[in-house]
Amino acid sequence: MERLANPAPLGLAGFGMTTILLNLCNAGFLPLNSSVIATGIIFGGAAQMCAGLLEYPKGNTFGLTAFTSYGAFWISLVLLIFLPKLGLIAASDPTAMACYLGLWGVFTAFMFVGTLRSNRVLQFVFGSLTVLFALLAAGEATGNAAITHFAGFEGLLCGVSALYLAMAEVIEAQLGRAVLPVGIPRVVAHLPVGSPVAA
Repeated sequence: MERLANPAPLGLAGFGMTTILLNLCNAGFLPLNSSVIATGIIFGGAAQMCAGLLEYPKGNTFGLTAFTSYGAFWISLVLLIFLPKLGLIAASDPTAMACYLGLWGVFTAFMFVGTLRSNRVLQFVFGSLTVLFALLAAGEATGNAAITHFAGFEGLLCGVSALYLAMAEVIEAQLGRAVLPVGIPRVVAHLPVGSPVAA
């Protein structure tokens, strides 16, 4: 049987790069601009959803759920910005945004549990993303810009870790051996290559 390519690096790169761009804005390095919006739609949104659907034939329920869900998150975030500007619906108030971000935080916390038998970098990605959503929700709920500013720096770590894991998987696939360490737990190290948990 022909081995299928691993779609996870595509999804991780789409998530990581978009998260880095958005949190450069949250941290105050950049204003919200078209580069973030465009990347959110295409790479964070569409490419991640494609990666998630490509996890289906591999039998990877976690990858399917994660990539399609966070792809949908990025597209929905762009729509939250644009729909009010187009006059199609009223903008969400801070309470609504806090609920939106908080709900994504709850979802991510459950997804984090699903990483506990995976590599340490993936655990860090989902753990730090859970914290990021909590901080962003708190910033919206309290109106405290300092919390959102701090969340930007935390979000940069999350995005960089996702991009690092993407590149580690690409390089390993190309060279046929691990080059960048990702902290594989002993239980995962003994799973067969292509196992949904090991992916």
